[in-house]
Amino acid sequence: MYLKKHEKNYAIISFFAQLICAQTPCSNGKAGIYPCKDYDLLSNVPVNILANTNGNPEGSDIWGWTDSTTGKEYAIAAMTNSTAFVDVTDPVNPIFLGRLDSNAGNNYWRDVKVYKDHAFIVADNVGAHGMQVFDLTKLRGLTSAQNFTADVIYNTDFLGSCHNIFINEDSGVAYLVGCKNFRGSRIFNGGPIFVDISDPKNPTKINHYANAGYSHDVQVVKYDGPDTEHKGKEIFIGSNETEVTILDVTDKNNVIKIAEIGYSQTVYTHQGWFTEDQRYFILGDEQDEQKIGMNSRTLVFDFEDLDNPKLSSTYFGPSAAIDHNGYVKGNLFYLANYNAGLRVLDITNISASTNSMTEVGYFDTHPENDATSFNGAWSVYPYFASGNLIINDIERGLFVIRKSGTLGLENQELNKSFSVFPNPASENTIIKSSNNQFVKSVQLYSLLGQKVREENNINSTEYVLNTKGLKKGIYLIKINNLRTSKLVIK
Repeated sequence: MYLKKHEKNYAIISFFAQLICAQTPCSNGKAGIYPCKDYDLLSNVPVNILANTNGNPEGSDIWGWTDSTTGKEYAIAAMTNSTAFVDVTDPVNPIFLGRLDSNAGNNYWRDVKVYKDHAFIVADNVGAHGMQVFDLTKLRGLTSAQNFTADVIYNTDFLGSCHNIFINEDSGVAYLVGCKNFRGSRIFNGGPIFVDISDPKNPTKINHYANAGYSHDVQVVKYDGPDTEHKGKEIFIGSNETEVTILDVTDKNNVIKIAEIGYSQTVYTHQGWFTEDQRYFILGDEQDEQKIGMNSRTLVFDFEDLDNPKLSSTYFGPSAAIDHNGYVKGNLFYLANYNAGLRVLDITNISASTNSMTEVGYFDTHPENDATSFNGAWSVYPYFASGNLIINDIERGLFVIRKSGTLGLENQELNKSFSVFPNPASENTIIKSSNNQFVKSVQLYSLLGQKVREENNINSTEYVLNTKGLKKGIYLIKINNLRTSKLVIK
């Protein structure tokens, strides 16, 4: 159903009034107002665009979807009262496509994962919400905001709220954890509920497991790590409040506890992620900074022997900001560090007992401070093929960022033969020869390499390029098919 006319008009006006859409490079430690190191700001969509106006909406989880048919990239931003869908294919000019409202009012947390072109959404601390299933192919071809409805509401066992969801794409099974019934009472001790989602619009419960305690967050893999005894099995790693629990969930009717491991100064075992070789598990304790008084702490466990896991090393960040969700891609660990924003850690040396991780970049979405409080970056999604990263910030909404100097079309500075001014430009920019060399042709490309202007057979020493009507952002200008420079449209 489309937004009501006045709501739609307000959304469009508000969107363009508040969207930070021009790329802001990280220069001298800042991208605009945001502290940064080696990561540029591409765009920001604020909370009041993403969420509906009920209550006091905030940002929470985030995930991404790449359309296998079109190759377009979409951000799925979870809010306290809804889930927003944003086309970020052009990261400098994101398109807000609408939202799916909560089934049961506002809550503090909402989590989402994707499987077979469908989003699976759960919410915590709210009544009869269940699991929403939304067909993401509905986003294809959209250019304006809509209000969406879920395709399926899964609420077997009077499933009300769940803290989290994980999907093992190898098996087509969703793991719902930290769940409660309609009345708000914990079910199955907060342990995992196994749901077959191989047919996304027909989710079917397989079983549940209640003998390992409450799982706050989880990762499940088809195991291909160094422990040959468990190769090929479906292994569940639960961050279970006071310890990490390892389960063999290959047979959902015969779950086997493999091991559990704690660590010193445990406060709240929150969330973790495997390295890509499944040798190390990187874990965050969400409340140790606040309750004990230490800088942001990340623990690395050696899972070479799943039956005998060991603490391998501990990393302390540069501030006392609270660590939240973290994900591995290649040799980098992307950590949403609340008030300290996104921190990027190099884990090439992760096997070392000391200095196992090194901070190599950051983008601080909460410039006010790096205090030990629950503000700022909630989560990050680093898995787009484009290399763009998306962050969901509690107060400031969706950020799209990118590692500095990694544009698909690399810049080759103009030599002294031509000048381009003004730059930044608005309606026009002038290309002028400084040595009587003719400007023969001019092409202008978007950040994604799409040609947006082309003029040929110019044959003049000075040419005025019309840039009126172009979206704000960074473009690449090519002169005589040889020389390229950046052009900023403001």
